[in-house]
Amino acid sequence: MAFKFERLEVWQLALNYVDLIYDLSAMLPHSEDYNLKSQIRRAATSISLNIAEGSIGLTDAEQRRFISIAIRSLVETIACLHLIHRRKYLEDLAILRQAYRDGETLFKRLKAFQNALDTSAIREDSPTYEYDEPSPF
Repeated sequence: MAFKFERLEVWQLALNYVDLIYDLSAMLPHSEDYNLKSQIRRAATSISLNIAEGSIGLTDAEQRRFISIAIRSLVETIACLHLIHRRKYLEDLAILRQAYRDGETLFKRLKAFQNALDTSAIREDSPTYEYDEPSPF
């Protein structure tokens, strides 16, 4: 038996993003083990977990709520990327740039998934985040 979320492309993308974030965070100094490293890993993991949890919702409104939480967790990881860059924790910025680009892609997919759910349900309005500039890293 396969669970619904296991067939979702956006969930597969979220898993790939978690892998990338774990690889990136492994490069952080040990002084960040219980702070930034832990925070970015928990936020990235939260994305895939909320997609999965929301997939068993009985209504589109309920699923939208979990996708909204996943989006917030994703934005949290992007904020962590900025902190990593600001603190100059990585000499080679290639993985930071890749995480940022993958985060943008995942964000777009999550928003598309969220928007595809029944829009007649009562839902929380979320601001539109559009960032057409190149990666800041």
